Amino acid sequence: MRKITKEVYLNWYEEMYFWRKFEDKLAAVYIQQKVRGFLHLYNGQEAVLAGALHAMDLTKDRMITAYRNHVQPIGMGEDPKRVMAELYGKATGTSQGLGGSMHIFSKEHRFYGGHGIVGGQIPLGAGMAFGDKYHDRDAVTLCFFGDGAARQGSLHETFNMAMLWNLPVVFVCENNGYAMGTSVARTASHTDIWKLGLGYEMPSGPVDGMNPIKVAEAFDEAIERARTEGGPSFLEVKTYRYRGHSMSDAQHYRTKEEVEEYKKIDPITQIKDIILEKKYATEKEIKEIDKRVKARVSECEKFADESPFPEKNVMYDAVYEQEDYPFIPHKL
Repeated sequence: MRKITKEVYLNWYEEMYFWRKFEDKLAAVYIQQKVRGFLHLYNGQEAVLAGALHAMDLTKDRMITAYRNHVQPIGMGEDPKRVMAELYGKATGTSQGLGGSMHIFSKEHRFYGGHGIVGGQIPLGAGMAFGDKYHDRDAVTLCFFGDGAARQGSLHETFNMAMLWNLPVVFVCENNGYAMGTSVARTASHTDIWKLGLGYEMPSGPVDGMNPIKVAEAFDEAIERARTEGGPSFLEVKTYRYRGHSMSDAQHYRTKEEVEEYKKIDPITQIKDIILEKKYATEKEIKEIDKRVKARVSECEKFADESPFPEKNVMYDAVYEQEDYPFIPHKL
């Protein structure tokens, strides 16, 4: 694994803080109805992405995830202004405003969504890895899903095929405890989701998802295994979301005290403490980073606000049409 240097810690802090503030801004503009539909925020889970990106080779590896997907493409290299514009439904967005919150996509940066169907991305992630193996590309796919999606039958079918074909894929369950609003303990007779992989003899294990260092170490091992034809791995990354499942979630299933307890191990605070302890930066320099982050978020908001909505014909042009479709009788 690449060494975790001073520069890595400082980058982790700035990027995770940016992702947090980016999501906070989206929550604010959602209330203003500038962003419509569903909105699933990543607050609290930033260490998972930070650690994963450190272990990945961003020149060739791929990522696919569920609908909590705004900051992942930013981490992969996509322009955050375009991501925010997509959430606004603007023509300058990553999908010309046609995808929206749950369907951020960036083929250029090897980020393949953004999927609204629970668990729908799991077989797709394996399919991407199959394509890489078939074409002999030295790439690994990271396939993320939540604890709720771990109960889908497609997970078992995919695990079986991935092991059978020895695919270069890392399956990652971001277990934030509650799926849409039901605790893990109430959805199955076991709470160690990572053990599902053992039935397929897939290397599996739990990871501290609030610590980017632990995440980076676990991902590095799994990615290296996949890259050297060692096959799939399954990581259950135990994390926590500070906000509700979506903006419409009243969160009656947990207490405010529980949320506050998890905030005591906030991944951003953990990295900030290490930076200050090791004297990688002063409090004043940290504040400069914070100021820079807030300015970047404001730029994203301004860009999205000022961008035009797509022309109506763009929506129709994106729908597949075959004029000579053989099963529709044509007029004589």
